[in-house]
Amino acid sequence: MVLFGTGGSAKQDGKDGASPFIKDASISTFAADVLEASREVPVIVDFWSPRSPASKEQDKHLEAAVAAAKGAVKLVKVNVDENMEIARQLRIQAIPTVYVFQNGQPVDGFAEPQPESQIKQFVQALAGGGHDHAAEVLEIADQTFAAGDIGQAAQAYAHVLQDEPGHPKAVAGLARCYLAGGDVERAKQTLSLVKPENANDEAVRAVAAELSLRETAAAAAGKSAELEAKLTANPNDHQARYDLALALDGSNDREGALDQLLEIVRRDRKWNEEAARKQLVTLFEAMGPTDERTIAARRKLSSILFS
Repeated sequence: MVLFGTGGSAKQDGKDGASPFIKDASISTFAADVLEASREVPVIVDFWSPRSPASKEQDKHLEAAVAAAKGAVKLVKVNVDENMEIARQLRIQAIPTVYVFQNGQPVDGFAEPQPESQIKQFVQALAGGGHDHAAEVLEIADQTFAAGDIGQAAQAYAHVLQDEPGHPKAVAGLARCYLAGGDVERAKQTLSLVKPENANDEAVRAVAAELSLRETAAAAAGKSAELEAKLTANPNDHQARYDLALALDGSNDREGALDQLLEIVRRDRKWNEEAARKQLVTLFEAMGPTDERTIAARRKLSSILFS
């Protein structure tokens, strides 16, 4: 399947032509208005619905903030009622949802309504407005974590939290450090520092999903051989296959876990109230939308569901 069409006009302005930097998109213009345009400036994609008052309220704040940025960032609005295919391909599960695209890829975003003040800060940061010390430290922390220096990364995340208590990405980063060190309880305690209005931050949701996975995997730990024997005797023992997926994930074989869950969906997608599909969604959330494993597994899942 080709992701989004490339035909049609790419010059469709937003409502009333309020700003040349605001557009409405459809499946035929998404590639040009979002994927290609994001190679020049960040593009905010607002998935909204006229049936949602909160969606329309946030939409006004986004339009005002983007108009004030004067071209340093663009806004593309997608009415999900009229563009279900786009919403399906990007797995939009809540309205409103906002994604940020840069260089043709989603790099940030949030779900559920956000306060006007946070939307202004969000857009200003994307537009490069002002010196953002927290963003610089977080970038260093992320790089340090990726390099395997968990201790230094934790100190950097904690430094941000000293200046900005409850900063969602700093909280998520510090919790991730505790998870990497095997301290699940401290990770949970750290994650509780997030303010309610930031609970839907992508980084926070990813760590929360990872915590959930760690807890469910604990019960199945060390049982892989036993569960594999059960499956050899009965390949349709979906509970054994599900438990094996948990055990594999608990032993850091996430690809193996994904394969077992996909096999359950292939054999009986409705089993146990779609438990396998739901667990796959949790794994996708933990890995993030741009992870290669997420992308590959989502393609396989779509192929199974729509075959």
